[in-house]
Amino acid sequence: MKVPGLKLICLAFLFIHTRILVCYGAPDNAVDDYTDETPAKPPPPEMDNCNGVFLSYTFTSRTKALPLLKNVSAQPWTFNAMATVVNSGTEEVKGWKMYIGFQHKEILVSATNAVLVDGGGDFPAAVGNGTTLAGYPKADLKTSIDTAGDFNQIAVQVELKGSMFGLDEKATPMPRTISLKNDGWRCPTPTKYKTYMHACCKRDPKFKVNSNKKSKFAARQNGDLTFTYDVVKSYEGSYEAQVTMDNSSPIGRLDRWNLTWEWMRGEFIYSMKGAYTPRFDTSDCVYGLAGRYLTGFDFSNVMNCEKKPTITDLPLNKANDTQIGKIPYCCKNASLLPPQMDPSRARAIFQLRVYKLPPDTPPTILYPPQRWNITGVLNARYHCGPPIRVDPSEFPNPKGFDAKVYAIASWQVVCNMTRPEKRKTRCCVSFSAYYSDGAIPCSTCACGCDNIDTDKCNPDKPAMHLPPDALLLPSENRTAKTKAFAKLKKKGIPRKLPCPDNCGVSINWHINTDHKAGWSARMTLFNWQEAPFVDWFVAVEMKKAYPDYDNVFSFNGTKKLKGIKNTIFFQSLKDLNYLVEMKNGSKPSDPKVPGKQQSVISFTKKKTPNIKIRKGDGFPSKVYFNGEECALPRSFPSSGHRSPLSITSFILISITTTFLLITNRFI
Repeated sequence: MKVPGLKLICLAFLFIHTRILVCYGAPDNAVDDYTDETPAKPPPPEMDNCNGVFLSYTFTSRTKALPLLKNVSAQPWTFNAMATVVNSGTEEVKGWKMYIGFQHKEILVSATNAVLVDGGGDFPAAVGNGTTLAGYPKADLKTSIDTAGDFNQIAVQVELKGSMFGLDEKATPMPRTISLKNDGWRCPTPTKYKTYMHACCKRDPKFKVNSNKKSKFAARQNGDLTFTYDVVKSYEGSYEAQVTMDNSSPIGRLDRWNLTWEWMRGEFIYSMKGAYTPRFDTSDCVYGLAGRYLTGFDFSNVMNCEKKPTITDLPLNKANDTQIGKIPYCCKNASLLPPQMDPSRARAIFQLRVYKLPPDTPPTILYPPQRWNITGVLNARYHCGPPIRVDPSEFPNPKGFDAKVYAIASWQVVCNMTRPEKRKTRCCVSFSAYYSDGAIPCSTCACGCDNIDTDKCNPDKPAMHLPPDALLLPSENRTAKTKAFAKLKKKGIPRKLPCPDNCGVSINWHINTDHKAGWSARMTLFNWQEAPFVDWFVAVEMKKAYPDYDNVFSFNGTKKLKGIKNTIFFQSLKDLNYLVEMKNGSKPSDPKVPGKQQSVISFTKKKTPNIKIRKGDGFPSKVYFNGEECALPRSFPSSGHRSPLSITSFILISITTTFLLITNRFI
């Protein structure tokens, strides 16, 4: 279906593109490849016939930047480009998001009319693996029909400035691809020219909208973690908002969470209930725009004036505090659990009073903060999208009437768990078996080597196999046993031993038995940190063995995880919910002793009669501890001579001590 008047708009749009190429011509010292003035081409047919969302990326110029180097791959270049999004269809695009597949080690320094969705959204940002832009302050693109062809309402142009590396003077510095990242849209491979590419994205006919309700705002989305930012009261120069955080993932969790966002228009937090900012700082107000515009304002009672504040939950003892507490779902020591563990602890709520600056002082002018990010102590990492305007939230009437109260304005932020990057996990798994006398640890530097002296160890060497009792020792105390075990097995010992994994939590998965009717494993948790884990859980993906999971004896276990396949969920028994912290040894010279918990897990072979335990079917393909995906070994134990004292014996002896420590907490 063609939109009336679209061809005229498209011609005007092409004219703008041509003007950009001329006006942003390269300076004298730029590469000649991008300074030729070529005759204007007719509009591409795809643009004229695009009934959807038209995307384009135009490279305008690049210049060598200091330092000037002979090494071409290390030479930095500054570049300018223009990304454009045009709604050329009949449906409004709410909360547009455009992906640009950068591929030349680009560092983006600025972007007009948009914010970065990836990596917290701060500039400068390394975007060499691609990045997603979201509209700000104009997040929605209306249709030509509803705006009488007003180009300013149906399109947005984003000027990009940044640096790039690894190019010679004749290379074409274009992205790999461009696409629309909004749910329910499909984009073809873009049509590419030397300094320009474009694509027409269309609605996916198979996409199902969450709600059939017609609304002028976007439908609410699902995610692992969602935030709702509700403005509940608005005044001249300020407003009151409520933030609701919901954990929807069965394996997601946050401990001691810290939430950050960025004020884009000079706002500041006057006060909060249900949460607080660890930094009470008014200097940015006194010496900034707020101090200039709000003359005579008393900033002494202001909570925080940072452009990017950090917010966290109140402790449990503040739940009934009438001044800063008394908010439903608040004050849980910044802990957010999966809903199947405790639905009441899968949500957090806090409220805040926000002051605005001119020209945003009228009660009807409201902007949410941008660039949301949340972190935990040893939890999954989350990638958060931009705030999307949604229908106003409903609240029960506080006076008890049978009526609903609606927010003045509401936005939703959707966050999803991401896999940890290589050497950035915080827990690791070792494999062992009754038919093998050694343990296979996770990789060297699995949790990073940034804080250790790599002159004394090799961060690139594969991890050495360990004797059973070495699993009970801190990494710095394993050297002698590891060397002795290697000599016993007649394996080479490198001059520089591999570096340790440096993980705060480790898990041993041990194949305990294997017989005709079934088999069993023993899972042991080790806490190498100086703080306990309360209400811990472990989620284990078993691709082959999952159907025949039978029972767990010292933990609680379930296979009923919504939306998660082949995964068994384990958590502590009641009153044994502490994975205690690492303790000192009985003597000052003894190594430290980790906190430990352990259980046997049984499986049958009714549905998996051909399972091959020794080939790896009895080992997990993924392990999550408190939502954090752990690093796994690169191989499985092989058959060999079994030691007189097996790994099970060593760990079982140590678990007895740990059980007594846990029990003493409740005596």
